[in-house]
Amino acid sequence: MDAIYHHLVKINDDYTTSTLPLQILDPSSKYDGGIRDETGIARASHMSSPSIMACWVSALVNEDSRYYHDETLLAALDKAAQFMLNRQHPDGTVSLGSTNYNSPPDTGFVVGGVTQMYQLLEQQNWAAVEPAQAKLKLFLERTIPAMLTGGCHTPNHRWVITAALALLFDIFPMPQLVARANEWLAEGMDITEDGEWTERSNGIYNAVSDIALYHTARLFNRPELLEGVRRNLNMMMYLVHPSGEVVTDYSGRQDFGQTYDMATYFLIYRLMAAHDRNPLFAAMSDYAGTFIRKAEGVNNNALLGLLLYLDTAIRDLERAELPEQYTLMINEKHPIDEHLQRMERVGHQMKIQHSSMHVAFGAPIVRIRDHDVSVTMMPLAPSFFSLRHGKVRLLGIKLSTSFSPGIIKFDRLTAEAGSYKLSTIMEKGYNGPIPREHLPDTRNEAGGSPWYLLPHQHRPMTHLQTHEIQAEMTAGESEWQIRIHSDAREDVFTQLTFILGDEGQVSGADLEDAGEGKYFLKSGAMKYEVEGEAIEISSGAYEHLLPVLREDQHPAGCQYVHVNLVTPFDYTCKIRLL
Repeated sequence: MDAIYHHLVKINDDYTTSTLPLQILDPSSKYDGGIRDETGIARASHMSSPSIMACWVSALVNEDSRYYHDETLLAALDKAAQFMLNRQHPDGTVSLGSTNYNSPPDTGFVVGGVTQMYQLLEQQNWAAVEPAQAKLKLFLERTIPAMLTGGCHTPNHRWVITAALALLFDIFPMPQLVARANEWLAEGMDITEDGEWTERSNGIYNAVSDIALYHTARLFNRPELLEGVRRNLNMMMYLVHPSGEVVTDYSGRQDFGQTYDMATYFLIYRLMAAHDRNPLFAAMSDYAGTFIRKAEGVNNNALLGLLLYLDTAIRDLERAELPEQYTLMINEKHPIDEHLQRMERVGHQMKIQHSSMHVAFGAPIVRIRDHDVSVTMMPLAPSFFSLRHGKVRLLGIKLSTSFSPGIIKFDRLTAEAGSYKLSTIMEKGYNGPIPREHLPDTRNEAGGSPWYLLPHQHRPMTHLQTHEIQAEMTAGESEWQIRIHSDAREDVFTQLTFILGDEGQVSGADLEDAGEGKYFLKSGAMKYEVEGEAIEISSGAYEHLLPVLREDQHPAGCQYVHVNLVTPFDYTCKIRLL
């Protein structure tokens, strides 16, 4: 077996050693047999006890593990399986715990892994494990009613549930499972030609959708479903910084602006490399495997997958060179404007329960990589530019204004002759009185006319104002020049913010420390340095005194350097790589 496999075995064994003492062994407790997680209790959700159980199963059946056929671990697994039965709700679901109670999609995540555990145990000729195996099968059988009737919240939940239906069908060949899966699949794949899923979640949910659709395609003989998986895996090769950090600058989910690596992509790259005999996917799988440090969710456990799906061996497959030097615009041809114009005709009025419309789906993204330099530019996101230079992390540049007020999300990105242009036209008007024919009878009732009972949608707009902002980014020799200019409207307070990692040091002759990691670059240049690598940002401006503009927020864990501007302005800054 390859080096990554032995790496995974060691991680799995070490994790098994550290988690065994966390099992609750108290028959009087409702959590008896579960394994405590970071909340201090045991949960039946996919990142909690089932995730640990997947590691235990992988250790018990693997001759290369020091826990192979270990009696103590086997007893612990049996207790954990009983815990899963005890915590399963009467309707067959489990709860996420942090939110999502009696949740079909979270049950789908768990089914995605427990089916694999059950099938791996079923392959063993080992009578001692059969009681635990039977409990896992009973748990799965109890989930079927919920999987046949349950709904979802988010786009990826559809494919998680569909995969759960497929994996259950492999064990319980009921035609109803296929029929329900087909209802979800009839909605079509929510992916652009360049490989971006709706949620634009490179850190989390891309890999979730990819692995789910792989199982669905495999078990329902639907090879066309793999096309979206291929597109996304091809796209992700260009969304990794030199350090292995994934680009999350524009995510529509909770990985936005957070640090993630490629670890969760290991198994799906391995599965697809074997399926397609793809040297690039094989190289990406190897690369992703180097980042695995812990167990992932139960539905995407790397070692469990390798042990169960033996046809993933790709030692004989050549590896291609991964791209380290490129300029690429993702989604350049996606018809986002056309789709947004059509949205009004659909009739949902931008309302969906417990979810989001994700209207930034398909927006263009510019990715530039030159070995240890990595640049991202994007519209429809709070930050429009980010840069990595070795260990230096310019996490983002954002622009806020008092016009709307708040952070500007540029509408449009275009490329021309080596420059990239962003633009937006903001609108803000005033609401007139509701025409009398639209006024409700409630205004005549005792107690007056409550504001929230008025049909505000009928108010005419008056005094509509517009404000246009443009940004132009141009690369030079070891520097980027960013020009930002406004229209002629006067006295709009504006703040340009450079978001920097908290690991570096900032310095500058006219850099004012405003406390809590915030600074004002009043004039001249500043330097940001991390372990001998640095960038220089110039020049500053301090045209107003506001420390922060309304509706703007600065999350903790970063450093912020502000440049204060007042319209009209035509401001140019330079970011020089040192």
